[in-house]
Amino acid sequence: MAKFEIQKQAMAGTLESSDLQIVIDKNDGKGIEINLQSSVEYQFGKQIREVILETLNQLGITDAKVEAVDKGALDCTIKARTIAVVHRACGITMNYDWEELDSWNV
Repeated sequence: MAKFEIQKQAMAGTLESSDLQIVIDKNDGKGIEINLQSSVEYQFGKQIREVILETLNQLGITDAKVEAVDKGALDCTIKARTIAVVHRACGITMNYDWEELDSWNV
């Protein structure tokens, strides 16, 4: 898969029940920072952060500032929103590598 480089701030998802709203921005040379708000953070915060981080790693993102508001999203929704926000932040709106994404079993 092509390496992604964040060019601008982007957002994906909603604040509806069972969804996750995620905003990503550049974080040049500072690694990945994840700020999570969730009513179930005590129970699932670690898992939500791991899914976001794993997805960013699969996309080759090494530096990003992430703001996520969870409304009870399942892992598959968290992955989908993370993939969408990275594509938007990189200005990619077509020619997705569906084979690579499908290989993750999303």
